[in-house]
Amino acid sequence: MNFQLSTFNFQLTTLTAISPIDGRYRNKVDILGQYFSEFALIRYRVLVEVEYFIALCELPLPQLENVNAKTFEDLRNIYRDFTVNDAQKVKDIEKITNHDVKAVEYFVKEKFDNLALSAYKEFVHFGLTSQDINNTALPLSIKDSLPAYQKHLNELLQRLKDLASEWQVVPMLAFTHGQPASPTRLGKEIAVFVERLEQQIGLLKQVPLAAKFGGATGNFNAHQLAYPGVDWLQFARNFVEKTLGLKHSFPTTQIEHYDHLAALFDAMKRINTILIDLNRDFWTYISMGYFKQKIKKGEVGSSAMPHKVNPIDFENSEGNLGIANAIFEHLAAKLPVSRLQRDLTDSTVTRNVGVPLAHTIIGFASTLNGLNKLLLNTENINADLEDNWAVVAEAIQTILRRENYPNPYETLKELTRTNKKIERKSIHAFIDSLHVSDKIKDELRQITPQNYTGI
Repeated sequence: MNFQLSTFNFQLTTLTAISPIDGRYRNKVDILGQYFSEFALIRYRVLVEVEYFIALCELPLPQLENVNAKTFEDLRNIYRDFTVNDAQKVKDIEKITNHDVKAVEYFVKEKFDNLALSAYKEFVHFGLTSQDINNTALPLSIKDSLPAYQKHLNELLQRLKDLASEWQVVPMLAFTHGQPASPTRLGKEIAVFVERLEQQIGLLKQVPLAAKFGGATGNFNAHQLAYPGVDWLQFARNFVEKTLGLKHSFPTTQIEHYDHLAALFDAMKRINTILIDLNRDFWTYISMGYFKQKIKKGEVGSSAMPHKVNPIDFENSEGNLGIANAIFEHLAAKLPVSRLQRDLTDSTVTRNVGVPLAHTIIGFASTLNGLNKLLLNTENINADLEDNWAVVAEAIQTILRRENYPNPYETLKELTRTNKKIERKSIHAFIDSLHVSDKIKDELRQITPQNYTGI
């Protein structure tokens, strides 16, 4: 039987997109189109070309000293008012040049003609290589995208803080190696993730977004030859840091070395890894019955089993964060490596920077949805505590150590390391058998799985 489907000339929509971030999840990450779409990349390149020309005028170079502030506003409107039609014009030029940045240069020069600035248009892209444009446009787009990333992360972090406070005193059986362990508190376990995230967010904020601006091999060869009297290194530093708000990298090859960008992606990956850990923990707590989930009318948990309410939000988040981390890992490992003064592999992979950020934001939103559906099931939590009185053995042997009782660890081991169920009565019977004072026995009897939760 032939299962070949009919072929169609699909128009790109959320239903026909190959990538789920442009299809199924597009409404969750629409905002990233402003920073990482082909349109956005072209617009950022135009922005850098225009601002570079203005910076040359402000030096001023002798041939540009008559260009004034009124003209600067007209020039800035080229990227401020940049449209999809403008981007398409650049793509049409690229079909002829077969070079994306050269197409941007020609587009900007056409705009100069329209603004009666033809006499100055050879100073568009003056002395530059395409990577001077790309290695400023890329970090600039990432810088502008970070508030959207941070907004979603901060919402998730705040929800975790709220739950840590709300469930601060809820006692809960802990598990190490999957086995019952000394009791803890639910709020404290969530606070662990809050602390981990805050530490990594702090490190993330310390990573600078860097850019190079130094010509074909990073040495300002063409600039220095044409205008040897200009301090081009200082010019580049001012342009990158004061005009664009990035960190200037020097010396470099043709490309920025991407070490800071790799650090940024590694920091984002660590945050995602922490959240994958959190997702798996909550998934497990749900499977143990420690949480129920809010039921939304009309939703289906399983196509076959009507009773099911699956922890799909935590699973969705884990999957998206895993995809994001795989790409972050490749970007961080690949980008700092370039043959000699430059090869093209960086250009290929940097076009995908928005992909892991999109999957990350989807993951943040899914974890938040999962947290908002949780219903605490104290009955099951308390039942597990009551069913595991053996966990107070550590507490009892510690008091006995304090009292210099002989071999307390070994004594408790003999009592509890058994296949028999340890209950309150067996613990209390053991306490009664100890050769200690009644005061110590009373102290030991006060210990329960519910109150042995530490600080």
